[in-house]
Amino acid sequence: MRFFTIFASRNDINDIDGFITQIFHHGFHVVRNKNEYTIKSKRLFGKNNMIVRVESEDTAPDYFSKNIPGMMRMYDQVPFQDEHLKTLVLTQISVINTMIAIETGKDYGDDYVDLFHKLLNQVDGIGFIPNGTLIGRDGQVIVFPDGTSGPSKFTPVSCTKKIRGQDIDSSEGEARKRKTITILQHMGIPYIEGLPQLPPLSNIQLRSREEAAKRAVALLIVIQYACDVAQEEDLKASKEFFLKLLNKYGVEDVLTEQEREFLHAEEPEKQEAVQITWQYEAHWVLLWALGLVNTLEFPTEVCNSSYVIELVSNCSSFDDFYQKTALRSGEEILDEADLIYRLHWACVNDRVHGREVAAGMQESIVIERRRGLFWLIGHRRENWDCVSMDT
Repeated sequence: MRFFTIFASRNDINDIDGFITQIFHHGFHVVRNKNEYTIKSKRLFGKNNMIVRVESEDTAPDYFSKNIPGMMRMYDQVPFQDEHLKTLVLTQISVINTMIAIETGKDYGDDYVDLFHKLLNQVDGIGFIPNGTLIGRDGQVIVFPDGTSGPSKFTPVSCTKKIRGQDIDSSEGEARKRKTITILQHMGIPYIEGLPQLPPLSNIQLRSREEAAKRAVALLIVIQYACDVAQEEDLKASKEFFLKLLNKYGVEDVLTEQEREFLHAEEPEKQEAVQITWQYEAHWVLLWALGLVNTLEFPTEVCNSSYVIELVSNCSSFDDFYQKTALRSGEEILDEADLIYRLHWACVNDRVHGREVAAGMQESIVIERRRGLFWLIGHRRENWDCVSMDT
């Protein structure tokens, strides 16, 4: 192989230069050009030169927004021998914000692997080999491509920047946090004080009523098509029908890149379709925010999908649907976002420790509600497909 990639979760990449210089000091000439390193062997024979590129979410945001969700989907579809290990791997991938891509001129041998593993250990990351094998910071295999567990003693690592984001402390945010914690205490749901505040209302970019309404209509159409894919219906007829619906309601332009690719794929993946159908729960949040659902009940039972379909299908046009909506206040939406944020932490905490989730919550419902609510408050200006799920 000629490629080895290290992924990590780090507050910054400033110290990586020192790691590279130190590790490749003996036997190599190292020349840096911004975030790219040309590493040339000093050996007269058997030279195998390298290019090492270092990127972060700050230096290459498009790379991470496009590739990390794809990596999540890839490993979510791997039939892991150990489901708990799968949870740990997906947790790690969800907080990745740093990449070190290594390309060698020729296939590399064990001597180069040792160097890569030293760098992997220094940055506290995971190694990715093109065949899908993941390597732990201890240099041992975490998981093989077929899902078989390796010997690595792997645990996820996340930097404070990725967990906390760009924190903005405020009296409003603290009051909202305390209000949520009171609810959790009353229900006997675990929480941590260290989970940060959400921004105050003045610092969020609340989606408009029109944005939310268009997202709701477009998403429902995609979900319905995904249901047909999952149930192995006549896909040609189904695709034609739902593309016409997108045109009828005038919402094709608000499809996300992933939704567009799914709709136009010649052979859409059934597993992806199943994942999309769970977004009924995110859609339910949008309807609640638009005043079409009275309350968001505790996330123990799935939403009423028949009611969801009826709401839109009874409208002859997007304008007809839009006129029935009334966007809730930013305060209401932020309150629910703060609650679901802390409920999500409780779900993850129980799952990591091998316990039943508190209060009968379904984590899949919680995740999709968080997608909808965090999108509505414009959290980090993330798009629909890339709403971060760090806890």
